[in-house]
Amino acid sequence: MDVDKIGHGGTLDPKVSGVLPIATGKATKATDLVLRSDKEYVCMMTLHRDKDEAAVRRVLATFLGDIYQLPPVRSAVKRQMRVRNVHSIKVLEMVGRDVLFRVNCDAGTYIRTLCVDVGEALGIGAHMEDLRRTRSGSMLEQDSVTLQNLRDAVVYWKEGDETLLRGMVKPFEMLLEPLPKIVLKDSAIDAICHGADLAVVGISKHEESIQKGQTIAFMSAKGEGVGLGIAQMGGGEMKRAREGIAARTDRVFMETGTYPKMWETGASQKRPIADMNES
Repeated sequence: MDVDKIGHGGTLDPKVSGVLPIATGKATKATDLVLRSDKEYVCMMTLHRDKDEAAVRRVLATFLGDIYQLPPVRSAVKRQMRVRNVHSIKVLEMVGRDVLFRVNCDAGTYIRTLCVDVGEALGIGAHMEDLRRTRSGSMLEQDSVTLQNLRDAVVYWKEGDETLLRGMVKPFEMLLEPLPKIVLKDSAIDAICHGADLAVVGISKHEESIQKGQTIAFMSAKGEGVGLGIAQMGGGEMKRAREGIAARTDRVFMETGTYPKMWETGASQKRPIADMNES
């Protein structure tokens, strides 16, 4: 399979397996969204001494919510204290000193460090024995494929059967699922593709939960990913406004010319005329 670009949404350290999103072509422009998305892991933690299961469950529960973490010495980021949120944490099984638990957490949470901190809180020490990433953003383990299966699908594709490959490759819009969205009028799309900011008149519909300064996804009415923007208004203000810039365009995914050109070029900027055929 010939592609001009390929990227991945996060590395997997030694003793870590599971979901690793791979992006090709224009989807590589959105891999940072995966890096910022929350994650789910199943972890095997080994205690250094015996401990009552009730005590382990009680201490693990104290790590729910905001926690402070110092990245490990061998990490790709600067070692400074940071706050991450643990959305849920649940013991699945405990046998002897081995504790199997599931955790949902912010991106950038170090589960290896979490195990060490739990061990210190228990007063007996602990370390991460094994870790599996079961979710990255909206991408789930049950929807993943192995590299071997992907290789086989490519072989079949080269032989003329694309069925397997089509079942494995997902539309890049899947990377945009965690973001709040604005659906654009068809008449505004080409202006956005040329780098124009989104005027209120170019909005077909939007999520009212949008907050000012938030990263949002620009979508077509067909569900196509057009680009990303930074909201200049909250959802409620967008609903009330009759004019003004709703969002600054941050990056564009769609090729120019995909939708008809329906905008004019001003003296110093491109201005979308989203309602020129609708007034």
